[in-house]
Amino acid sequence: MASNLAVVPDGPAQPSAAALADDLLRGAAEIARFVFGNAAERRRVYHLATEVKQESRIPVFRLGNLLCARRSTLLRWIAEQEGRGL
Repeated sequence: MASNLAVVPDGPAQPSAAALADDLLRGAAEIARFVFGNAAERRRVYHLATEVKQESRIPVFRLGNLLCARRSTLLRWIAEQEGRGL
């Protein structure tokens, strides 16, 4: 069974390029489709990225002008939000 991790000399194991590409969501519409099930909710993604308290912000980053997120990071964030309650 092949591993999705590549070993970097003197560093921690890193995801392979293919694994990273599969985990990466590109654009607010793609993030909204993953989180909310509807690409039309992309404005909500922008709101959650900037307008809410720091501890509740959706974990996104920019690659140039493109808003991106990792599926794995979003799943962890959702689990943390569930644990926090209201």
